[in-house]
Amino acid sequence: MSAVLSIDNWKSEADRLSFRTEAFIGGKYVAAASGKTFDRINPANGKVLAQVAACDKEDVDRAVKAARAAFDKGAWSRRAPSDRKKVMLKFADLIEKHTTELALLETLDMGKPIRDSSKIDVPGSVNCIRWYAEAIDKVYDEIAPTGPEAVSLIRREPVGVVAAVVPWNFPLMMASWKIGPALATGNSVILKPAEQSPLSAIRIAELAAEAGIPEGVFNVLPGFGETAGQALGRHNDVDCITFTGSAEVGKYFLKYSGESNMKRVSLECGGKTPNIIMADCPDLDAAATAAAWGIFFNQGEVCNAGSRLIVEESIKDEVVEKIKAVGRKLQPGDPLDPKTGMGAIVDKTQLDRVLGYIDTGKKEGAKVVFGGARVRAETGGYYVEPTIFDDVDNKMTIAQEEIFGPVLSTITFTDPEEAVRIGNDSIYGLAAAVWTRDITKALKAARRLRAGVVWVNCFDNGHISSPFGGFKQSGFGRDKSLHAMDKYTELKATWIHIGN
Repeated sequence: MSAVLSIDNWKSEADRLSFRTEAFIGGKYVAAASGKTFDRINPANGKVLAQVAACDKEDVDRAVKAARAAFDKGAWSRRAPSDRKKVMLKFADLIEKHTTELALLETLDMGKPIRDSSKIDVPGSVNCIRWYAEAIDKVYDEIAPTGPEAVSLIRREPVGVVAAVVPWNFPLMMASWKIGPALATGNSVILKPAEQSPLSAIRIAELAAEAGIPEGVFNVLPGFGETAGQALGRHNDVDCITFTGSAEVGKYFLKYSGESNMKRVSLECGGKTPNIIMADCPDLDAAATAAAWGIFFNQGEVCNAGSRLIVEESIKDEVVEKIKAVGRKLQPGDPLDPKTGMGAIVDKTQLDRVLGYIDTGKKEGAKVVFGGARVRAETGGYYVEPTIFDDVDNKMTIAQEEIFGPVLSTITFTDPEEAVRIGNDSIYGLAAAVWTRDITKALKAARRLRAGVVWVNCFDNGHISSPFGGFKQSGFGRDKSLHAMDKYTELKATWIHIGN
């Protein structure tokens, strides 16, 4: 249905939409214990969408208690893998069935284009849940190669209560990357969506229950990081925190773990991705198009956005002109228009942050050669046009700090060694890209770049079967692939002595 809707159809569907706004604890929707709510603002027009339950420590206690009781009862944690698989496949089917509704929730809540919500985010989330459902009964335990006097069984057991704290830029997809493997391995899950984009997470809780996930196994707590998020991080009965967001907040979770029960922590904390284009690039048009989409897609609100264009000096002007040409076609528009390629920045705070970085770039001597301003202010929404800086030194603030907006920094180099050095000159190490027709140069650069993912002659390509995560202050732990299941399980060895 979503593939054929016009802007008028989408707006009509949006007008009919109702919002679930409560927490989901122990299999039912409940108000925050305090009765408090917070406004969710539509970033496309600055208007209030809904008042959402503002959960805090008391609600966290309730959710953890429900999750622990469900885990100990074993209705999910000790359920046969084939049975868990059936339930999770049904869960994926229900998400797919509600694609139009969930896509609208993503777009209204966060400001991304409806074509992305309906064709990328929701289908990607469905695929993720299905993939982990199918993996449940295909991952084997092990027997150690001991001598004949013993048998050592090596088994993976669910870690227990998992708190998943997810960001606002891909609300449903980031949630699926966490809850897919966590549920598949038999855990109870408490999902804490970002306060900027909680609506889709709240809605899928109901779909999970409809699919047959038992009460208490999947809970959703909307609320603020400093209240609900901190309470989850400090709770002594949470066994694992899995977090995607800023490095600043990731460090808080490490601190909370040490101050409480030493809960397991997995972090994906953003990046400052170097996109290295060498003069022998096999296709400059493809590279420039990928570079443009790599920073302007999702309004630049992407953890692995290619925010640093590291381009060989001899081709810099040509590449920048090609990126400008793509940028002219990606001007911000109404997120409910299927023709829109760039939507709104998530909220006023983030808008001010992006504009502040643009001002800082100018003050530090970088040159704006494209864009650089707020647009569509008359709508009441939060829009920034695609922006390209030239004459950027890698030591500048805009080249070192994660902006999380459609702002590209152009940095030149003269030889591959310099390109890799610049690429690695960052506290982050989430992703990197290299464009060259010389496979030897590509492999040498990929080996030396300190990043969890390196793309060669492409950008932001991937698959659910391929792990995603970073080095350095981009965090540790991996989402996607079978490796994601590791952090949600405990490794147990059972040694059985059988004699000579």
